Order: sequence, then C-alpha cells, then structure tokens
Amino acid sequence: MRIAVYPGSFDPITNGHLDIIRRASRLYDKLIVGVLNNINKKPLFTAEERKSMIDSEIIDLPNVSCDIFSGLLVDFAKQNGATVIVKGLRTVADFEYEFQMALLNKALNPEYETMFLMTDTKYSYISSSMVKEVAKYNGELNGLVPKNVISKIKHKI
Repeated sequence: MRIAVYPGSFDPITNGHLDIIRRASRLYDKLIVGVLNNINKKPLFTAEERKSMIDSEIIDLPNVSCDIFSGLLVDFAKQNGATVIVKGLRTVADFEYEFQMALLNKALNPEYETMFLMTDTKYSYISSSMVKEVAKYNGELNGLVPKNVISKIKHKI
C-alpha cells in the first residue's frame, strides 16, 4: 500500500491546499493530511479547529484522513506507515524552501521521498497568510477558501 502524508499548518485551509489534497489522493492508496501543531507559532485557529475544517472538506475522499502532529515530520510519517511526503508548490520561492526541507527530511530518514505538486495556476497566488490579511480588512474570501471556512474566518477575525 502506498501511503503519503501532506503536512502543513493549514491556518486556514485554502482552495490551493484542497487542490493538492484532491490530486494527491488520486496518486496514493492513502493520503494523510498532517496538521502541524507548532507551539512556537500563534495560529488563528487551534489545531483541532483546523483539523475539523479539513475533515469537512475531505468527507468525499475515502482514502484521505486528517491528523494533528507536532515534532518531526519524518516521525509523523513513520508512525503512519508513509514513505512519501507531498508538498504543494506555488512559486519558485516555495520550491527553494521546500527543497531544503526535503533534503533535511531525506537526511533524517533516507527512506522518505518528497513529491512536489504544482498547484493549479488559478490558486497559485493564494496563501493562508494572504487569506487572513484579506479577511482582516473585510475583503472578499469567495474563491480563496472553501465556503464553510469563510464564516469561521469571519467569526475569528
């Protein structure tokens, strides 16, 4: 069985993230979306809230699940029997950062491969940070995040 993990903070999940999840779900027998709980950051949503938002968006994908993790990604992957780490890329800047992370993960555990998926061009400008910024100034969120996430963002902001 080919198992992959797709890690991220997903604060909040965007349509770009969902694009990567849906496409990666067709490539692997099982895809685990890993919500990073980084105690050094102050996210808008708790890890549990982020997981809940993702769970409601992946309900139609039977081979996709979501879990919260902290610590090293390679440890999370190992605990879940995954051998592939999926990373979404929007820009060259994303690639430079993610390439370094892929090399680090490979050094920590040579058994893991990182697969990069380019996001659909219609989502290439979307980031969770930008979504929060738009929401802060009462901007239009339609098309940036799933519909059920919009009300949750507005409630938090």
